[in-house]
Amino acid sequence: MAIPLIELKIKDQNLRSEIDAEIKKILDNAGYIGGEQVQKFAEEFAAFCGGGHCVPVANGTDALILSLKALGIGPGDEVITVPFTFIATAEAISIVGAVPKFVDIDPKSYNLDVNLLERAIGPKTRAIIPVHLFGQPADMDPIMTIARKHDLKVIEDACQAHGAEYKNKRVGLLSDAGCFSFYPTKNLGGAGDGGAVTTSSPVLAKKIEQLANHGRAAQYFHEIIGLNSRLDRMQAAILRLKLKRLNKFNERRRQIAEIYFKNLRNNPSISLPHIDSFAKHVFHLFCVESSRREEIMKLLKSEGIGHGVYYPLPIHLQPAYAFLNLPKGSFPMSERASQRIFALPMFPELANDQVERICEVLNKMALQLAKTK
Repeated sequence: MAIPLIELKIKDQNLRSEIDAEIKKILDNAGYIGGEQVQKFAEEFAAFCGGGHCVPVANGTDALILSLKALGIGPGDEVITVPFTFIATAEAISIVGAVPKFVDIDPKSYNLDVNLLERAIGPKTRAIIPVHLFGQPADMDPIMTIARKHDLKVIEDACQAHGAEYKNKRVGLLSDAGCFSFYPTKNLGGAGDGGAVTTSSPVLAKKIEQLANHGRAAQYFHEIIGLNSRLDRMQAAILRLKLKRLNKFNERRRQIAEIYFKNLRNNPSISLPHIDSFAKHVFHLFCVESSRREEIMKLLKSEGIGHGVYYPLPIHLQPAYAFLNLPKGSFPMSERASQRIFALPMFPELANDQVERICEVLNKMALQLAKTK
């Protein structure tokens, strides 16, 4: 039987009766935007992250854009981030008129290498966006120390890290603002697009909320130029149901990861994920590394085992960012990761025997690969 990389149907089917009941209420009342469901989700997600404020928005990219805008980042500014991430991180910087300035990743965690951060700061630098990649928090204490020293804003890209912890604190409130995506494949995923910004600042939360609603001060009165970025009521209702179960889902992901670690620890053909001592990983993805990635993925495909590459080309080498004139070799760790990393199946409904089968296949492959060196 085939094992997919990610499975969405099972979770949604398990919640189908509850989801149907909530959607029926919304349809019966013909209220689709704003309202109690959205407000309650904001309160509940803020509490889940450890307090503070939550502003629901249309998607994770908008969460980044709105945070940058609310913090006054714009044309002429530079924002530091990593080139090994989904393009939305850099895209948001570009959309507000600023320029991304890349810092290479740590070769173990794949997050921003804090040892390279300070030397990247220049006179135009205004902010830093660390990414909590694959569900593991970046090393936030040194990032925040450096940021405060240079009077820089910090925005967490937590789009893959719902519920992840840094030194026993949930991500999203470790900086000026935290940005989340509720794209269906995320640890907390809706039935469409969705996102949120979390912050400890009521002033910043209010400004982001205003920007997300056309800069409105009152109906048909607009103080600033904003955009239309609202989480709709149906998505909020579905996310509330899933949020109640998110701790359980994340714990199951960690259990699956432990099976991988136990069964693959002696596999010479792959390197397993590194977990930093300060981190509580939520394994949005379970990514391994190999110099023989293409051969392994070909064999996995032949066995019906899902897999995926995150990310095959770093942002500085994407055609969209050719204007930065950053040639191959500019960020060697990011480029190395792009050539070696691939993801194994990871979702809470994955059965233990399925994980063990994946491990068995990979271990047999290692023996085959050893004969063809």
